[in-house]
Amino acid sequence: MITFTARLDRTILIQARPATVFAFFTSTPDWAAWWGTGSNIDARPGGRLLIRQNGVEVIGEVLEVQAPDRIVFTYGFASGEPIPPGGSQVTIRLDGHPAGTLLHLTHEFTDAAARDQHVQGWRYQLSLFANAVANKANAGAEATVDRWFAAWSDPDASTRNATLDAALATDIRVADKFSCLAGEADVKPHLAAVHQFMPGMRLERRGGIRHCQSRVLADWVALGKDGAERGRGTNLFVLDADGRIAEVVGFWM
Repeated sequence: MITFTARLDRTILIQARPATVFAFFTSTPDWAAWWGTGSNIDARPGGRLLIRQNGVEVIGEVLEVQAPDRIVFTYGFASGEPIPPGGSQVTIRLDGHPAGTLLHLTHEFTDAAARDQHVQGWRYQLSLFANAVANKANAGAEATVDRWFAAWSDPDASTRNATLDAALATDIRVADKFSCLAGEADVKPHLAAVHQFMPGMRLERRGGIRHCQSRVLADWVALGKDGAERGRGTNLFVLDADGRIAEVVGFWM
């Protein structure tokens, strides 16, 4: 029976639902997406796991799986150093959070020296993990952003509002040179006023989006009824745990 005398704890917030996050512990393609090509996991008690990263192999055994809340596995290096196979234990617990999921990681070791070698490693690896989850959870980010621009360009209230309903969180916040808005009930009449006082105006995205950790940057141009440019800039979109737009900040050039 191994006695663990040192532990490493880390908690991060991920803007995705627990079921989405937990899939990265049970699906080999998702597991490899944050550990590295060739990594795999058999996510059942007694199942084996492999981590391949930068020429180093870590092996382990899955001890416990409680989807979508908790997974426990052993963690050791195939080479035997600095931790032999089975020589440490990792517990990952997921808790629901209004913004998505709180991930709690505990890594238990037989000595403090081994723990200290893993502090930065877990800080880095969980950062990669959060990005991998965000990339999957927000695979439709481009279409969501384009709904925002389509709504600004649509003079028909019924289709415009339907587009907004499909893209926005109800408590959305919007801030730019001409907007300081809170909630769908504020955004919808604001866009109606745009079409009332600037008929024919439209916004178009220019270039691809840039996405990181549920934040999206998109460049745009504003065109008048005659097609002439009236302005351009960049929007920062913050996506919620369901992939809807929770916040927009517009920067005019």
